[in-house]
Amino acid sequence: MKVAIVGASGAVGQEFLRVLDERNFPIDELLLFGSSRSAGTSYTFRGKEIVVKELKHNDDFKGVDIAFTSAGGGTSQEFAETITRHGAIMIDNSSAFRMEDDVPLVVPEVNGEDALVRPRGIIANPNCTTIQMVVALKAIENVSHITRVHVATYQAASGAGASAMAELRHQYEEIIAGEQPTVEKFYYQLAYNLIPQVDVFTDNLYTKEEMKMYNETRKIMHSDIKVSAMCVRVPVLRAHSEAVWVETERPVSVEEARAAFAAAEGVVLEDNPAEKIYPMPLEKANQDPVYVGRIRKDLTDPNGLTFWLVSDQIKKGAALNAVQIAEYLLKKGVFAK
Repeated sequence: MKVAIVGASGAVGQEFLRVLDERNFPIDELLLFGSSRSAGTSYTFRGKEIVVKELKHNDDFKGVDIAFTSAGGGTSQEFAETITRHGAIMIDNSSAFRMEDDVPLVVPEVNGEDALVRPRGIIANPNCTTIQMVVALKAIENVSHITRVHVATYQAASGAGASAMAELRHQYEEIIAGEQPTVEKFYYQLAYNLIPQVDVFTDNLYTKEEMKMYNETRKIMHSDIKVSAMCVRVPVLRAHSEAVWVETERPVSVEEARAAFAAAEGVVLEDNPAEKIYPMPLEKANQDPVYVGRIRKDLTDPNGLTFWLVSDQIKKGAALNAVQIAEYLLKKGVFAK
């Protein structure tokens, strides 16, 4: 297996290196690519120093089986043809291709088989908030069809990259020192604050992030499900949280829901209110699963359930999901030679 990572120096690129190693993904040769600024930087992978090459329009991807790309939508669009020209499968972490009809949008626990049909040689990795939500929704969908979802997200600084995480840390240091906090990565100071805006607003007054949750969920689940989201940035370093309300075609009991979550692939049930056991982002950073707790009936809707979920945005919400897609393709014999 010859594997490439595009955007190797970024937060997700670095997470790709860790996840590939943790999961013992079979790699005979690893190539790292980045911008002119990061070219020449070296990283150690399985005891070997690998130098980042500048991403260019050339034949560097000849012989590559899988290219994990996380360098922004513009870069993905510009270099997609260069990356896939010689047969590499591009698993893209940007929003560039997610809603294209001829590009599958995949969460392996939910719709892994969609990855097998990829006319352009591209598979899109969904938005982080969508990924963790649909893993949990799939468990309930298996019990009764979900017609409607309301979700409020509590999104960590990690969603805006490594520099955003650094800015949050630095803001606390500046405030404690009596200095004016630096604000560059977010619309406002994030330390000691919540920002009820993730991404830019659209004409319907929802943000792009909120509309991603609506559109991507329907595509991944092949469903008419309706999703209304409120996305909020919170002063947490990594791991996103979500409060979710679902309406199903028939009433689903708390006991049924707990059993469904306990049996679901990629889900860990942590739901014991009597012992104050429920998932929290501080404990779930750097973990693989989607953690679910606070399961209860919706008091306003006989067909409603509500629950809380937490998952690491950089892992399951980005790098891990992409690697799991590659693992699915391997399992299906896509790279058999």
